[in-house]
Amino acid sequence: MSKLLTVLALGLFACGGAYAADKPMSQQDKMKACNKAAADKKGDERKTFMSECLKKGSEPGAMASAKPMSQQDKMKACNKEAADKKGDERKKFMSDCLKK
Repeated sequence: MSKLLTVLALGLFACGGAYAADKPMSQQDKMKACNKAAADKKGDERKTFMSECLKKGSEPGAMASAKPMSQQDKMKACNKEAADKKGDERKKFMSDCLKK
């Protein structure tokens, strides 16, 4: 009888561990992972990345599969940052920004 109870208790414990592995990431865990991934980004590019990253990170393993920012998204972010620049200064800034 005591062996049966021991086996039953171990089985319930194992099921609880499997359930915990399937739970979505907490908001705090998502924020930590996204902050780590966005370490090299600044300004609007970082804001855009963080927003997308936090949306995608709602399921386990989603952070690992998060793809980098598309060229179109980069262009939008760089355009926002370059709003106050004109001429050659803007061209150089856009070139550098899009290479990141």
